[in-house]
Amino acid sequence: MTAALASAAPLDVADWQARRRAHEERVDAWLAAHLARRRAGERHPVEDFLFTYYSHRPAQLRRWHPGAGVVLSGADPAEFGRDYQTTAAGLTLDTAAVRARRAESVGWIRTLLAATAGRPAHLGCFGMHEWAMVYRQTQEEVRHNAWPLRLSPAETAAVVEERGVRCSHFDAYRFFTAPARPLNLLAPTRERQHELEQPGCLHANMDLYKWAYKLSPLVPSELVADAFALAREIRTLDMRASPYDLVALGYPPVRVETPEGRAEYAAAQRGFAERAGVLRARLLAALGDD
Repeated sequence: MTAALASAAPLDVADWQARRRAHEERVDAWLAAHLARRRAGERHPVEDFLFTYYSHRPAQLRRWHPGAGVVLSGADPAEFGRDYQTTAAGLTLDTAAVRARRAESVGWIRTLLAATAGRPAHLGCFGMHEWAMVYRQTQEEVRHNAWPLRLSPAETAAVVEERGVRCSHFDAYRFFTAPARPLNLLAPTRERQHELEQPGCLHANMDLYKWAYKLSPLVPSELVADAFALAREIRTLDMRASPYDLVALGYPPVRVETPEGRAEYAAAQRGFAERAGVLRARLLAALGDD
């Protein structure tokens, strides 16, 4: 274990249980409406995305882990699972075993995070990835077809053609319609993800949530929750700047088809890039050095 992951003084029962309770209460506030909609068979195009696109289940998000190098006094091993070991000081994550078992994925994530952090943020995409996902489709064909488009399909296509598409994120690009793909400045692939991902990209910054939960329990659950909170805000901008009319749900549009809307989008994108940079650094610090 590196110095960055070295154990501090054990947390007493009251302290770590308070941390766990605070985490659960924070997550419960996010889960309540989603779980109610799921029981009712209803869908929300903005709020449900983080629970449907990403593979982390609500119960997993709610479960608390202290992170590597933290020792819990008076903790029951049965509450924390197979990755924990009992020491004379208390219960702690068997960090060496977890890192050995996940060496390939941890290394892949670390390399991606470091490469992304080392690049300048590009802010000129103006959210056209969402427009490319509906390019040349009818209202019935679009993904969220229960919600109207703000412009006609022909007007939407004209915006894409006029602005062009500058998407560097493979997991956004793969949802482009077939006619939209040749309009993109790049042709992202999974193999080029480390080469192309950049810190101004909304989807790359939303994905910090994915990398955080994939690194759990090596990283504390509070960090996973922080990444979820940022992703939730980014998703809101993503859909407000999309071609969909979501005013009825309380989301006024960011009209990226106009100069004013593009300026508003870029300013918000810059703020998210700065906040995501802090989270990316925290994830890298939590991993330490090999």
